[in-house]
Amino acid sequence: MDKVKLGSQGAIVSRMGLGCMGMSEFYGERNDVESAATILRALDLGITLLDTADAYGIGDNEELIGKTIRGRRDEVFIATKFANVRKKDDPAYWELSGRPDYVRAACDASLKRLGVDHIDLYYQHRVDPKTPIEETVGAMAELVKAGKVKYLGLSEASPATIRRAHKVHPITALQTEYSLWERHVEKEILPTVRELGIGFVPYSPLGRGFLTGAITKRSDIGEKDFRAVRYPRFTGENFDRNQVLVERVRAIADRKGVKPGQLALAWVLAKGADLVPIPGTKRRKYLEENAAAADIRLTPQEVTELEAAVPQSEIAGDRYAPAGMKNIDQ
Repeated sequence: MDKVKLGSQGAIVSRMGLGCMGMSEFYGERNDVESAATILRALDLGITLLDTADAYGIGDNEELIGKTIRGRRDEVFIATKFANVRKKDDPAYWELSGRPDYVRAACDASLKRLGVDHIDLYYQHRVDPKTPIEETVGAMAELVKAGKVKYLGLSEASPATIRRAHKVHPITALQTEYSLWERHVEKEILPTVRELGIGFVPYSPLGRGFLTGAITKRSDIGEKDFRAVRYPRFTGENFDRNQVLVERVRAIADRKGVKPGQLALAWVLAKGADLVPIPGTKRRKYLEENAAAADIRLTPQEVTELEAAVPQSEIAGDRYAPAGMKNIDQ
């Protein structure tokens, strides 16, 4: 796996990362043994960027990564996040916080769970509207000075917020959803981060698995899978309408001799060397398929064809349910 610069502050990561969220929560049953094997296989393939958050599994995901990479820390670029406050004794509890005291406490807790002396990239997971971004990033900058964090990031932040944050301390990366079926960042967000020298980390580059073509009917998503309730694109008539778009991607992939998910990832990679997607999986099989997408080269004509096959006007449903959309910085 090639290495690339992430932003302009000195961070070097693999061309593609591994999203670890689904290993501990949200996407069906857990299998920590297979998840750990997937993490180690990623390292063997040269994938250095592991993406987690304190909210994933309410700390369990960070602990899983910490235990798994013990002895291989020097091969890993760890990215984790704070801001989604959750409680072990009340899993339904969910609150946003960017308060400086919380930032410091959350960082210390993540360091302990990960079993490391520093976090490579520390993101604010969601912008807290109750706390000025200057105060939050100011506290994050203190963590850099203390040696607890190397680089700072934001997630789902608006252009105005990004600019305000970047004035307080250089931001290395912005993480926001981006894929063939979610291209809202192209209008203002991507131009803003490129102007400021900030790297871009697309999460859900496979449309939460929909673009892989593996989900062909609603029953493919189990009752414990959050996609059945939190993501409108997977429900009701939206599911059927979006399935038509996936079949178009599948037809192009078949013609090119690759899998639909690989083609969707290749499209993201083709959008710029400053983009480092983090497809998530908890299985080695799919990890290897995703990694192979880094070797697929698309012509400008193929990029255009894919975008025409999945026009934004035909995508059915918001990317989050109303409660989730409320937490997106505007």
